Amino acid sequence: MGRAGRRAIVERLADLRAAWKADFVIVNAENATSGAGLSVDHAKTLLDAGADVLTLGDHAFDQKDMLQGVEREARILRPLNFSKAAPGKGARVFEARGGRKVLVAQVLGQVFMKRAFDDPFSAIDAVLRAHPLGGLVQASVVDIHCEATSEKMAMGHYCDGRASVVVGTHTHVPTADAMILPGGTAYMTDAGMCGDYNSVIGMDKAEPMRRFLTGMGKGRFQPAMGEATLSGFFVETDDRTGKAVRAEPVRDGGQLAPAAPG
Repeated sequence: MGRAGRRAIVERLADLRAAWKADFVIVNAENATSGAGLSVDHAKTLLDAGADVLTLGDHAFDQKDMLQGVEREARILRPLNFSKAAPGKGARVFEARGGRKVLVAQVLGQVFMKRAFDDPFSAIDAVLRAHPLGGLVQASVVDIHCEATSEKMAMGHYCDGRASVVVGTHTHVPTADAMILPGGTAYMTDAGMCGDYNSVIGMDKAEPMRRFLTGMGKGRFQPAMGEATLSGFFVETDDRTGKAVRAEPVRDGGQLAPAAPG
């Protein structure tokens, strides 16, 4: 989320990745540029910092250079069901450390979103059918980017046993429901943001509070600039089955006490 979130990734990801022995890192970079979308330059910054894949969201093309950037950089994914005319891809298979094949896919939810997107369930179903665990891929990750916790949970259960991980993004608030579902899929409703939590979901408090209190806006929302808390979801999977064997929330620095998985 904004400069604070980018700084947290740049300054801390390499050390945290080494400490956790992480083979593959996905960053949802939906709000990395001024809190609205992702620029090509900031995408390069996050990839150079150690992210293996960047996912976007409903603000995928708020930064207009991403219309071309998502075509040129295979490590950036936009949602599968954004638009049939949208550039880029919503799912790809990547190679993790050690040669493991990892499918990453992102879908947008429909409930409470500002525009109507295509059905996310049928979109992800086709991708998971084409990439069964234990077959072409050793692991698969689904980013469900939407407002409603119920829709995210439904996606988790829909993918249970077919994906290694289903994790929610978009609402910026980390949830306390990290778990492994009965079929072996790791699930968390929202991974939370990497940003300044002394804020209103990452934005400087003044303008959002003014609008809530008066119903009137005075200026643009601006990302909060304090020290960021790095939030996320750590999952360990079985190479043979692709199913999760460990699932823990990640919180590091900022307003929250540092805590590494384990």
